[in-house]
Amino acid sequence: MDSECKDTNVYGMRIASPVSVRVRQFEVSSVIQKPESSACIGGKKTRCSVCGRIHCGWYDQRVRRVRDLSCGDTRIYLELDVRRVECKGCGAVKQERLNWLADYPFYTKRFAFFVGRRCRAMTIKDVAQETHLDWWTVRRLEMEYMREQLRRVGSPAPKVIGIDEISIHKGHTYRIVVSDLIRRRPIWFGGEDRSEASMDAFYAWLGTKKSRRIRLAVMDMWKAFRTSTLKPEHAPQAAILFDKFHILRHLGEALDKVRKAEYARLMGKDRRFIKGQKYTLLSRRENLTTQGRRSLKLLLNANQRLSTAYILKEEFEQLWSYNREGWARRFFENWRDSLKWQRLKPYEHFAKMIDRHWDGIAAYCKPENKVALGFVEGLNNKIRVIQRRSYGLRNEEYLRLKVLTCMLPPI
Repeated sequence: MDSECKDTNVYGMRIASPVSVRVRQFEVSSVIQKPESSACIGGKKTRCSVCGRIHCGWYDQRVRRVRDLSCGDTRIYLELDVRRVECKGCGAVKQERLNWLADYPFYTKRFAFFVGRRCRAMTIKDVAQETHLDWWTVRRLEMEYMREQLRRVGSPAPKVIGIDEISIHKGHTYRIVVSDLIRRRPIWFGGEDRSEASMDAFYAWLGTKKSRRIRLAVMDMWKAFRTSTLKPEHAPQAAILFDKFHILRHLGEALDKVRKAEYARLMGKDRRFIKGQKYTLLSRRENLTTQGRRSLKLLLNANQRLSTAYILKEEFEQLWSYNREGWARRFFENWRDSLKWQRLKPYEHFAKMIDRHWDGIAAYCKPENKVALGFVEGLNNKIRVIQRRSYGLRNEEYLRLKVLTCMLPPI
């Protein structure tokens, strides 16, 4: 049947002249309506979808059916006349541009955004089953949604950055993730590996002007990141701060080496106190369960060397509580002196590593460098959750969009 729309279309916009609306009954949809297109405004001008050039008149027009937001359990489709224009700028016949249609032109933009919002909390397969769409269609609409998110937040101009690498495949295949620690969101994902050349690619993307505004760079002790950051053409003015959690991970590895050495030294029943207690030693006491605290107390009473190593590990975290570098250095010297005659070789190697990288650790003592250091590791955990939920991602562009938008608000 045919009806006439005189005041507004389905998007709430006023219509300059009456527009014919065709409503048909389908098996899974109840309404197909013809909304206003850009060619209907004034009935003359048509915009090319490729170059954006405006033309008077059109080449031809065709009827297209596009899917819109559902009404309850009923799927809604819109039927509209889409014009084609013989574009002089492109030198070919192109379709007109309709701003409310998605880049995948068989769906409205608001329907594509609905699919993208659902994919933030659900897998593509589940969203495809809910919306009765193909798996590839859902992923294509979600990628359009994520690109729109990035477009709306604009170009980043960070002052404090966090640098880390993630593994995307087996065989030491890495990509670099750079985050804005003030706005608490990732801003760059790329590179071919975790080399200096890959880090240079970030600063080339950011630009010289914005790179000069970076005052602090938080990273692990990987030499390539520090070398690239301090290049004269990048951010030589930035202070380098080594991530606390990477340093404590090295200390935890040293403690585990002591545990393994003690297990190998002991024989028979004496081993029962150490066996299976790796994570009991590596965890903080306040994070242990009641049974874990009992096991820890029994272990520390049974082995003096492990007890000393555990106490030294707990004390070392005090290093980040000082507001002056001199006090922090005095604490570290006293902590290193306490290793004498303890026969803790892994701890001695750890102390030498801290001494070599002292400037990047002592930078945290300055008040302007007191930033949240857990964001980078938290982001890494979030990326691993995304990878596990998808059982691995083969499309690297899709992974890049998922990483860059995981901290952005929905639209």
